[in-house]
Amino acid sequence: MPLLIDTSNPASNWYALYTRHQHEKVVAQILARRGFEILLPLYESVRRWKDRTKVLSVPLFSCYLFLRGGLERRWDILNTPGIYDLVSSGGQPIAIPTHEIDAIQQAVNSGFRLEPHPFLRIGERVRIKRGPLAGLQGLLVRQRNICRLVLSVEMLGRAAAVEVDSFLVERLTNSRVVQHGVSSHIATQRCNPIQ
Repeated sequence: MPLLIDTSNPASNWYALYTRHQHEKVVAQILARRGFEILLPLYESVRRWKDRTKVLSVPLFSCYLFLRGGLERRWDILNTPGIYDLVSSGGQPIAIPTHEIDAIQQAVNSGFRLEPHPFLRIGERVRIKRGPLAGLQGLLVRQRNICRLVLSVEMLGRAAAVEVDSFLVERLTNSRVVQHGVSSHIATQRCNPIQ
């Protein structure tokens, strides 16, 4: 899939900010008040203590949040309490492909259960055929008899998974990934209806 990064207009690109642990929400609030466009995807997590159970909104990508453009104010960004740095290569911030951010936003807004997932590099890519997630692409995996679509942010080596009904997905053509000369498939065969 081609990268959809607009190198001519860095103001339209998304970038990742690396934050201190459990400072994502505070950093997002500060930057939003300063006029930056911020994306901090959250999911609900049930936490249990001896005396109570509570549902918390937790960052989907621990220690990361996303910023659209704004690099001309890099000093303001990096001097925000709780930020370590922009995710960069060779001192230059790396733009995140638009389709990855769009997929995360669509999954967050869908109302389906979303949670972090171990990052996967190998497997078969699928596309959702219909419903609120129609057109979304990712890797199909099965966990505890539930099928999930894994959405990846390649640059961060992070991923999230959203529950899907296996009958709503279709295999993408030429989707087999070859790594180290070995062709691999994620266990999509266990989610039988995508044949």
